[in-house]
Amino acid sequence: MSTIPKIVILGAGYGGILTAQRLQKELNYNEADVTLVNRHDYHYFTTHLHMPAAGTDSIEHTRVSISKLIDEFKIDLVKSIVQEIRLTDKKVVLQDGTLSYDYLIIALGGEPESFGIPGLKEYAMTIRSINSVRLIRQHIEYQFALYKADESRTDRLNFVIGGAGFSGIEFVAELADRIPQLCKEYDVDPNFVNVYNVEAAPTALPGFDPELVDYAMDVLRKKGVQFKIGVAIKECTPNGVVLATGEEIKSATVIWTGGIRGNRLVEAAGFETARGRVKVDDYLRAPGHENVFIIGDNSLMFNAEGRPYPPTAQIAMQQGVTCAQNVVAAIRGKEQKKFIFSNKGTVASLGKGEAVASAFGKKYKGWGAAQLKKLVDLRYLFIIGGIPLVLRKGRFF
Repeated sequence: MSTIPKIVILGAGYGGILTAQRLQKELNYNEADVTLVNRHDYHYFTTHLHMPAAGTDSIEHTRVSISKLIDEFKIDLVKSIVQEIRLTDKKVVLQDGTLSYDYLIIALGGEPESFGIPGLKEYAMTIRSINSVRLIRQHIEYQFALYKADESRTDRLNFVIGGAGFSGIEFVAELADRIPQLCKEYDVDPNFVNVYNVEAAPTALPGFDPELVDYAMDVLRKKGVQFKIGVAIKECTPNGVVLATGEEIKSATVIWTGGIRGNRLVEAAGFETARGRVKVDDYLRAPGHENVFIIGDNSLMFNAEGRPYPPTAQIAMQQGVTCAQNVVAAIRGKEQKKFIFSNKGTVASLGKGEAVASAFGKKYKGWGAAQLKKLVDLRYLFIIGGIPLVLRKGRFF
């Protein structure tokens, strides 16, 4: 009977893929069996999805085959859907089988947070996967075609984006860039098209530098975006949205980018959670389970001021590296290291040639910030796939 410890990684997002790659680098031959479980056989760049969703880039530019990122002689890739995590007997139930583990890394990614807004789950679309992106892109194009068939349905040219955080702002920017092309293709007067960005918080890009927020909103207003800031969506209906002010926006397209919560499988496993996220210890371990590590959107960690870190790709990647190191240390009976987040800065794209960024203690906007955004994307490609992936995908970012 094999005594080699079994390591199971759930999810091949930013955190999961970095964990897998670091494990295959640090583990010796036959030191552990590593299995990576993912519902798709590809890894996709979540931070790039807003572009194909709006139709300004191809879906193929946002994903890469997992087999090109891992050594399948060292890591077993299982394409399946996780149905249950059973902590008591150290098993993970998949759609088509069961895996046992000695060490479990949960990196399942998040789910859209609806905040209990009536109708949101039923009538709004979300930018969370390759398939959802396909649906949004086709839906938007279809609205222009349907409008030409019945020009009394002006609601088909109204687009409501709920949430003005990073995802909302970046998608709104790409959509605003795409609208003129769609209008030309479908012979629609651009003056009839309305793009609304609704945000309940008192500012767009919450937490971002106010000067950069003002710049971003000014850029997007010039592209035709209409902001409704400090106004919550009270209800989503088949006909559009009702705002907290009582105003109703008639729209055949509502896209929700207003928040992320942890995966519900984590809650169902019995962990104590806050919006589906588990407060992990300094070593990324789940409370009471030293053999279970939780990273990315499913983990909850706080900075020195006691504020939770936002669930970003940047923190998930760094957690992935530390997580792998700690699993290896646990197997070898060595001391584990505390996770310390190193903030490399933040960049928000504002469409073609425009962005805002805060990095290296400085503020950037316009073309310079857009180039910084490209560098960030290229750096990630290099980290996970080296020069070959940069050459293959880099020109599209």
